[in-house]
Amino acid sequence: MHVDIPEGKDPIGYVWGEMVPGIGVAAAKFSLAVYSDSTLGLREFEAARLRIAQVNGCLFCQDWRTERDGQKVEPGFEDAVTNWRTTDAFDDRTRLAAEYAERYATDHHNLDDEFWDRIKAHYSQTEIVELTMSIGSWLAFGRLNRVLGLDSACVLPSLTDR
Repeated sequence: MHVDIPEGKDPIGYVWGEMVPGIGVAAAKFSLAVYSDSTLGLREFEAARLRIAQVNGCLFCQDWRTERDGQKVEPGFEDAVTNWRTTDAFDDRTRLAAEYAERYATDHHNLDDEFWDRIKAHYSQTEIVELTMSIGSWLAFGRLNRVLGLDSACVLPSLTDR
């Protein structure tokens, strides 16, 4: 880790809650809201989330699988996300979610009209804003955890802890 954690303290709880309580607690609430309040389908949600985890290199985020109503994506989904351009495991919405996440994280200046035409054909404006906010959260906070070396100690708090 690249920050000192007092003996006996949970690294995530300490960094996100105690070190900078005004910012960390607000960031944690936003991060959790992405999971608890999303209206996106599980597959497109996970495709975007996992693609950001892969770009960030966040160990915890790559291993995590979001569960909704007792459902998770199938085994091998991470490999499909890695190969989002060519996999036959994705419908258009899921493929676009992975593409958007990757381009948002690595090439956002080149999100051209052709891309926007394709995504608008499959997502409402509200869904695009929600997906964009979710991707932004995963990019920022997953990268924060990875850069500070917290990703090996990360545990997502319960949604009831908010």
